[in-house]
Amino acid sequence: MSEIVRLDDRRDIGSTKGTFEISVKFMQNSTWQGQIHWVEKNQKQNFRSALEMLKLMDEALAESTDETQVINW
Repeated sequence: MSEIVRLDDRRDIGSTKGTFEISVKFMQNSTWQGQIHWVEKNQKQNFRSALEMLKLMDEALAESTDETQVINW
């Protein structure tokens, strides 16, 4: 993969904002593998599939709306 695609999608979910930088390292078995960076918390996590990447984003946004819930990234 020689082409770098940068997506900047910022959506306002109530009073919560989530900015994620996605770095796709490989594409195997018809899905992506790479790293996701949650900019607001400065946390990074590897993912093994596009579905896992979406779940990590969903958990991060759920964590930021419910401060009592702890998600281990």
